[in-house]
Amino acid sequence: MIETVASTGSTNADLVARLRSGEAVPEGFWLRAETQTGGKGRSGRAWVSPPGNLYASTVVTLTPGDPPPQTLALVMGLAVHEQVTASLMQADHAHVLIKWPNDVLVRGAKIAGILLERSGDAIVAGIGINLAYAPEIAGRATTCIAARNAKYDAGPDYALTFLAKRVAENLARWRLDGVTDLIRRWSKAAHPLGSPLSVNSGEGGVLRGTFAGLDPTGSLLLRLDNGATQTIHAGDVSLIAEGKP
Repeated sequence: MIETVASTGSTNADLVARLRSGEAVPEGFWLRAETQTGGKGRSGRAWVSPPGNLYASTVVTLTPGDPPPQTLALVMGLAVHEQVTASLMQADHAHVLIKWPNDVLVRGAKIAGILLERSGDAIVAGIGINLAYAPEIAGRATTCIAARNAKYDAGPDYALTFLAKRVAENLARWRLDGVTDLIRRWSKAAHPLGSPLSVNSGEGGVLRGTFAGLDPTGSLLLRLDNGATQTIHAGDVSLIAEGKP
């Protein structure tokens, strides 16, 4: 089920509030807003939300036996990667990459982002995809579907019907095949091993190294200049060459 509102502060915040109030929001329910006045990304940053792009959140209900909930970021990343790739011209398909933990890039420019928030036994997953407009983000290149595919004229409501199916399919596979298969598939869609990365922990420290894959829980492995490998559980990750075509 998809519920659409003309405007709200944040679809993620709305679903979290519903869950905390005791409302039974079923898995597979989506809340989409045509615009958001308080859209948010990671670390409390604003997510610019003009009309024409996709802003939607859904609920995943955690059940006994599910893989670790933090790996849902990989699940959502794969679904968004599939959606973006299917919306672009063939020439761009090989240049759609997932950047750990929550961005999708096209030729180094950000086209989509994901934000996961937990409320009890549920995860609220918010997804933003730049369909018609590429908001300006300081220090970061952005793009949108329309800029790369002039033939694409699907609105956000239509796009969400396909994204919702891709999320459901990837969730089913996550539960059936587990994390090993998920990491294998995610790695094929992500920036390649050896990609130069910088990681900002949010505490003023920045680490630089190269991408060494993911550990079994989905955390990022960063190969430092001294040869040591550091496990990154959270932080803002940038490709050193991000923004270059």
